[in-house]
Amino acid sequence: MVYDPSVSASNGIDPEIGPSGAGCADCDPVSGWWLHLRRCAECGHVGCCDSSPSQHATHHFESTGHPIMQTFEPGESWMWDYRTDDYTEGPELAPAVHHPLDQPTPGPEGHVPPNWEQLLN
Repeated sequence: MVYDPSVSASNGIDPEIGPSGAGCADCDPVSGWWLHLRRCAECGHVGCCDSSPSQHATHHFESTGHPIMQTFEPGESWMWDYRTDDYTEGPELAPAVHHPLDQPTPGPEGHVPPNWEQLLN
């Protein structure tokens, strides 16, 4: 797929919107944790990936219909289209393009249980 900026709004991408925060917007602030983060390319919502216990990025798509997520991991830039269940391309999104470099993966620090690998989906 080749990105066409003239149809970005209908494709679920708004390159002007920044991320909702540095971590999953939906994970419990006391006990929630994630493996990897995904950012909605339409509204900036940051949610946790499908391997994470709560799978908030997919739930965000299901509840809003916003189809494109971009990885929110350092050193990665791929996008995923839930409509086609495949990778897609798009423009560079507004900063920040990944979670803070001092934030561990999985994260956030202090919330990840010792047996985290056994709890992944």
